[in-house]
Amino acid sequence: MAAGYKAEDEYDYLFKVVLIGDSGVGKSNLLSRFTRNEFSLESKSTIGVEFATRSLNVDGKVVKAQIWDTAGQERYRAITSAYYRGALGALLVYDATCHSTFESVERWLGELRDHTDPHIVVMLVGNKSDLRHLVAVSTEDAKSFAERESLYFMETSALESTNVDAAFGEVLTQIYDVVSKKSIHNGENGTQSSAVPSHGEKIEVASKDDSAVNKTGCCST
Repeated sequence: MAAGYKAEDEYDYLFKVVLIGDSGVGKSNLLSRFTRNEFSLESKSTIGVEFATRSLNVDGKVVKAQIWDTAGQERYRAITSAYYRGALGALLVYDATCHSTFESVERWLGELRDHTDPHIVVMLVGNKSDLRHLVAVSTEDAKSFAERESLYFMETSALESTNVDAAFGEVLTQIYDVVSKKSIHNGENGTQSSAVPSHGEKIEVASKDDSAVNKTGCCST
């Protein structure tokens, strides 16, 4: 541990989580709401890559989430490999008021699966649920897609802070479940180094909590 390392910065696990989805779906505001409890109506498109961190207590362990946010525009796609490297979880975000962003979800999911461990924890997130009168993607359609692709699913509002903590928290808890089981299986002591799978290593995701796919909690305030 480095000298001067603050006690509050200590953690048992460090999990990298990526935000993906089209530009304008609210990825940056989900990140700022979760990590700083901030929201900006004037937020501009992300240029390149940004990341922020937040630590949570999961099962008595301190889990530090390192959440990466990237521009959704096509011209930034060259950063793909480095962006996805080491990610154990992903929030795949679409704008519930813009159907074209939902149509892009399948492509983003394909790209994610091309660059990450096959058992990465993925949550489909329908953001901007506060704009109920403008909704263009039904909860049922999104839920059906999530179930078909074995994704978790939640509808969120970064503006109203609805389900933002719940979405990130569910992803981090599911990653922790995978990693802690893997650590026990390997006889490891649960340090953060065990959190990142080696190349080509298969991690079995527990199926005990399939109900989480349906825990939408949508449109709640």
